[in-house]
Amino acid sequence: MTREPGPPRLGLAVAAWITFLASGSVLVLEIAAGRLLAPYVGVSLATYTGIIGVMLAGIALGAWLGGRIADARPPAPLIGPALAAGGLAAMAGVPIVAVVGGAASGTGFGPIVLLAAAGFAAPAAILSAAAPLVVRATLRDMATSGSVVGQLSAAGTGGAILGTFLTGFVLLGLLPTRVLIVAVGVLLVVLGMGVRWWLTRRSPGPPLALAAALLVAAGAAIPAGPCDRESAYYCIAILPDPDRPSGRTLMLDRLRHAYVDLADPLHLEFGYVRRFADVALPILDRTGGAAEVLHIGGGGFSFPRYLRAIAPASRHTVLELDPVVVATARERLGLVESRELRVVAGDARLSIRALPDEGFDLVVGDAFGGLSVPWHLTTREFVAEVDRVLRADGQYTLNLIDGPRLLFVRAEVATLRERFAHVALVASPASLRGESGGNVVLVASHAPIDATALEAQATTWGDGPATEVVTGAALDRLTGSARPLTDDEAPVDQLIAR
Repeated sequence: MTREPGPPRLGLAVAAWITFLASGSVLVLEIAAGRLLAPYVGVSLATYTGIIGVMLAGIALGAWLGGRIADARPPAPLIGPALAAGGLAAMAGVPIVAVVGGAASGTGFGPIVLLAAAGFAAPAAILSAAAPLVVRATLRDMATSGSVVGQLSAAGTGGAILGTFLTGFVLLGLLPTRVLIVAVGVLLVVLGMGVRWWLTRRSPGPPLALAAALLVAAGAAIPAGPCDRESAYYCIAILPDPDRPSGRTLMLDRLRHAYVDLADPLHLEFGYVRRFADVALPILDRTGGAAEVLHIGGGGFSFPRYLRAIAPASRHTVLELDPVVVATARERLGLVESRELRVVAGDARLSIRALPDEGFDLVVGDAFGGLSVPWHLTTREFVAEVDRVLRADGQYTLNLIDGPRLLFVRAEVATLRERFAHVALVASPASLRGESGGNVVLVASHAPIDATALEAQATTWGDGPATEVVTGAALDRLTGSARPLTDDEAPVDQLIAR
């Protein structure tokens, strides 16, 4: 009587590669999840906190279930199906996020965790279940178990590191998010089918191949999503204005970031940009129209275009984080760069260091990540850099978005007042009464600020509710005991959320 040979044992090298690829795929999905979810829940600390928490929960659940299964059944035949099922779940996450995101968008804990769990908990759990299956299929004896587990753990960690770096630094800049996720899913399905055949000498069968084909087709058939193009930072879309043929709105993730009238650079759609103009006009008058202006954040470049139109002798330097946003503005929003309008791509916190001392008459802060100013552009250390590049009679004006309690605004006012002798807050009466959140413009200078002139200028636009300018003792009362923001403590997202 002859005994049929059993399936080959899983060698340590093969086991390490499987663990490496499975763990790396989980981290690719985790980083990509931030971009896939951004159009529905925005980009913030809360978004990434929710995604990381959901992925960790999926990893923990998968490791626990995989360990139970590995003790109950021969693990080797299950490794391939686990990888393939994880790939199918990853592909399924793309249409699931599209459907659920349309019905459950928002910036709070609930929508973020719900959407992250709907799209990515399953692939994280399934792929993490493969690790204990691989360990059990690789162990030969207890004498070497510690070494085997340690090496496989190291391989998994190495895959996670590579997946993180490769996705964040390379892949999301080369591939659309949906394409990246589907590609990872397809690779996992192919890998899973190959592993199953190698360990069992059995084909995975038509059902698995059919499921993979259906999911790929479904992913290709769903709408392309809200993005015209994607960058490493944003989902970018340009929306036409049905009421103004030459009007275009720049959408970055969930935020209406800028409005540009291609035919009329003097048209300023957003109220806060008009407040910027109110601040700039006296400076243009004082400099004979030849002001040097630094813009922190470019977006649609509507304000630099406006200032160039009314003061052709003015010169502008724009610090814009995202080169894809700059390219979009060139191609679709009428941006024309020149010696008088220079764009520097990169993080403003780093780019501002290369700018000369006392080089600007006006600094305009309009940089946003989601609904908030990036925290590192709000602190006393950054304000010191702004003060360094400002001339003695220059002004710093910046746009903030806050909730009705204005907790973030109060903290930023306290930060500015540490550095500048004069600070003014420009907002609607409803915001000042705590009835609504929205845009608030701050102005800071070493020279006195003419609040009466700012209020009078605001009325010339005819853009709705009256604007109030708060200075002096009234600003003392509004600021209260708010603490300045620092590089060590700048809880911007939490202040807005409260």
